[in-house]
Amino acid sequence: MRYDFMRRAIELSVENVRQSRGGPFGCVIVKDDRILAEGSNLVTSTNDPTAHGEIVAIRAACAALKNFQLEGCDLYTSCEPCPMCLGAIYWSRLAAIYFGCTHREAARFGFDDSLLYQQVRLPMERRQIPMRQLLSDEALEGFREWDRSGNKIPY
Repeated sequence: MRYDFMRRAIELSVENVRQSRGGPFGCVIVKDDRILAEGSNLVTSTNDPTAHGEIVAIRAACAALKNFQLEGCDLYTSCEPCPMCLGAIYWSRLAAIYFGCTHREAARFGFDDSLLYQQVRLPMERRQIPMRQLLSDEALEGFREWDRSGNKIPY
């Protein structure tokens, strides 16, 4: 844990707002005590709802390492990761997460992701956006092909 890495994530969040690039979220990914990648929220400037600071930094770190896994790397972010970012953090196998503000503090400024936390806990049939399963047997063919494949890379 290094405070200078957290300070850089916070600095990125402030710069991002001042440059009108997106919301007040900054992130750095660190490997071997060096910043490997940085990211800030680009949702509104790129019209990409997945361009959260953590996602931007994860994409840059994976590109730098030429690997889809970030084992041995730590993530420093100016705010507690939302459910989408948390999922990406787990998928990328980051070692640790350090964050500044909580999601409750961010909600006071209009960045309220409490609906997401609530929706994830609900059974599919009770979620706000309807979810319906279609063509399950046909959809399994992709998984069967994966199972038969001799060149799969497990993740």
